Amino acid sequence: MAAPIILCDTAGMTNEQWLAARMHGPKGNIPYTVGGSDVAAIFGLSPWTTPLELWMIKKGRMKPPVKANANQLEMGHLLEPIAAYWYAKKTGNRVYEDTHLYQHADFPFALANFDRRFERASDNEPGILECKSCTYHKADEWADDAIPIYYEMQLRFYLSVGDVNLGAFSAVWGNNPDNDLAMPALARDRAKEDMIFERLEEWNWSLVHDKPPTMADVEPSLAMQSLARIYGASQKGLPTIEFSSKYEPALRKIAILQGKIADCNQEIKNYEKEVEAHSVRIAEIMKEHEHGILTTTNDKLLIDFVTRKTTRPDSKVLKEKYASILPDVMKTSESRKVKVSIQTV
Repeated sequence: MAAPIILCDTAGMTNEQWLAARMHGPKGNIPYTVGGSDVAAIFGLSPWTTPLELWMIKKGRMKPPVKANANQLEMGHLLEPIAAYWYAKKTGNRVYEDTHLYQHADFPFALANFDRRFERASDNEPGILECKSCTYHKADEWADDAIPIYYEMQLRFYLSVGDVNLGAFSAVWGNNPDNDLAMPALARDRAKEDMIFERLEEWNWSLVHDKPPTMADVEPSLAMQSLARIYGASQKGLPTIEFSSKYEPALRKIAILQGKIADCNQEIKNYEKEVEAHSVRIAEIMKEHEHGILTTTNDKLLIDFVTRKTTRPDSKVLKEKYASILPDVMKTSESRKVKVSIQTV
């Protein structure tokens, strides 16, 4: 491996300039690029982006979607210095900023910015530090020095671009650095690195030769969300799609399963009616009381009959009193679901 190529210093760049440099290089002469945050998506392992959606963005056929958690992302950026500070304090390693944009010596499409660099205190061995933050319910992903796979692939990519053998994370999720901080380390693995870059070369080839990836290996709910972002709402008047016979098993399976769901929903409604019928006499006895009990020789039957209150806008009043502002406060959501019906011919 050779040392990476320094393309530019990103210090002082606007966000738009930085995004443009990361997309095509600072001179705009790299047709397609891969950054560290792209790697997991290319492998179908990102919780946020699918390979097809990323491919469409790289090809310029769709704009990156507006992030719903923009404030959370901004908070993560603000917490980077704090994560770096506690990593340095707890390890004794020297941590410093590096604002350069690097290009891989062997793969010109591979570009990288590093959150921080560090030097190991024991021997001054250089390393790359990734600073992360998460919510408490994601903290388990970092338990016992575990590393979420999508972040591991990002750091392994950086180690290769930077030609560095040591990597580490500093992940924070609370205000107690003794309990709310994880600092797992990562050693360079050439075999894994080769596997990653073999896939990235295939990805770059697919962009150059206009061969979009499929959703075959993507988690289904993420795939459906991504397809909705890519293609948007359905359009009336378009011709009917004629499917080939290879799709018959999947289409029949959808129809069968949707039938079973309808049967289950009807069964639930029947059970609810039966429960309601049995409840009438119990409610008459309970009157204003919230709790009841029946004790048997083997167990106790506990009865709850508690009033639950739900507050929501009165649509009728809104229309009558605030008709002029109603369009401004209404939110429209869109959804599309595949439905398969079997029609006998």
